[in-house]
Amino acid sequence: MEQIRKTFFILMILMVMGSCLYLNHIGPVLHQQGNPIAFIVSAFKLKLSSSEYVLLAKTEKRRRYLSQIKGNREYEVVKDFMISKGWEYKEQIGSGLIFSNNGEDAVVEVRQYSNDYFIWEIQKAFFN
Repeated sequence: MEQIRKTFFILMILMVMGSCLYLNHIGPVLHQQGNPIAFIVSAFKLKLSSSEYVLLAKTEKRRRYLSQIKGNREYEVVKDFMISKGWEYKEQIGSGLIFSNNGEDAVVEVRQYSNDYFIWEIQKAFFN
């Protein structure tokens, strides 16, 4: 009985140490955009839905979306979204995708969140 307790205790210590190392590795990624719970919930919604993006956060002026990186179709979901709102894709400059509509330009800011996800942010005025 004593041997079983020792083995259990050692396994628990190893699991705690492994968890700490794992959280130490991914912790900075989870907290880089603020509240990680919103990201986790949005990533879960994205996995369960057939949509290519989910609303991550919104304010009066901006909306932030989360999308999954899929192969070499980099940012196609953003381009498709903006085209569906009547905007025409022009070019990419750095982390900004530039779209135009009736002589007006809109910039969608895109940034990679992790190896599997990226976040894109757009001003609310450009898609009303």
